[in-house]
Amino acid sequence: GIAGDFVPATESCEQSNYSASAQAQLPSFSDTYLDRQWALDRLNLAHVWQVTLGSPDILVAVLDTGIDRNHEDLAGKVVAEVNFSNSPVVDDLHGHGTHIAGIIAANANNSIGIAGAAPGCLLMNVKVADDKGRCDAAAIAEGIVWSVDRGARVLNISLCVSEPSKELEEAIKYAWSRGAVIVTAAGNHGNSVPQYPAYYPECIAVTATREDDSRAPLANYGDWVDVAAPGYQIYSTLPNNEYGYNTGTSQATAYVTGIAVLLYCIAIDGDGDGRVNDEVRVALESSCQQIDGSGMRNGLVDSGKAAARLECEANL
Repeated sequence: GIAGDFVPATESCEQSNYSASAQAQLPSFSDTYLDRQWALDRLNLAHVWQVTLGSPDILVAVLDTGIDRNHEDLAGKVVAEVNFSNSPVVDDLHGHGTHIAGIIAANANNSIGIAGAAPGCLLMNVKVADDKGRCDAAAIAEGIVWSVDRGARVLNISLCVSEPSKELEEAIKYAWSRGAVIVTAAGNHGNSVPQYPAYYPECIAVTATREDDSRAPLANYGDWVDVAAPGYQIYSTLPNNEYGYNTGTSQATAYVTGIAVLLYCIAIDGDGDGRVNDEVRVALESSCQQIDGSGMRNGLVDSGKAAARLECEANL
């Protein structure tokens, strides 16, 4: 990680008691498939949702295969679109990007579909992968700069390339310097070989877990991976008003992105550097639940504990 930017919390917040959040119940939203979303409970979203569901002021750039902006459960979500891929259209003809978008921001309590982790936020459809899911570093880099220059606060990059790229690395550094939280997939190769941009220190690299907290099949691991989140049999939106299950570090990344949005809404600039992406990242990574044999530095993301830490710091 980029420890130089991080200011440790005071001891009182390190030890802040958040027993109340541990007992919080998920709201009884009316979404049809809420019972299929096992990850919401595992990520302890009940406590944070009592504080915020996200804000339309927080723009999330989804760098992916596109988003079906007309999906019933993503109505009104996509507020900007661009296409850096080789596809002739900005639409999602693949399905991956729409699945990711739903995990992050599907409308909640609307009597259909699912609930996104941060249903209050808005999305930018930044198509950097073609209709077969292929992408290159240059397209990702272009998408990053475009997003940040148009106000993206959180970037979801649920894709990766196997070779380092100076252009991509510079784009990542630029996004971080502009105050963006960059959440990236560790990849699904079942090994510890670094993937990019996840390997770059400014990124939060995410691996995937199953319901029993074991690492999901093929999820990458290693000391360059920062956190884990549920990424096995994840139910979300698919193009043409469909829904379905997918597995991988892409899905885990989307959950961490949603949580980053919620934390962004309550974080304060504790070190006076004019941005809160560093505070969000510290809270996220320092509050993880320890899980066995998962192969990453910090553990399983715990949104309730992370939010409690930021609330404590805000009240000091």
